[in-house]
Amino acid sequence: MAEKVQKCGIKRQAGYLYFIDKQGDISRVKMARGGRKKKKKKK
Repeated sequence: MAEKVQKCGIKRQAGYLYFIDKQGDISRVKMARGGRKKKKKKK
C-alpha cells in the first residue's frame, strides 16, 4: 500500500495518473479510462 511522504501542492487534473518516477520526480500519464463522467443509462 502507498504511504504519503510529503505534501507538495500539486493541482491534480482529472484523467491523469500521478506517480514518482525513477529519478524521484513527480510524473503523470493519461489514464486509458480516466476523467470521463459516467452517463446515465436510458430505459
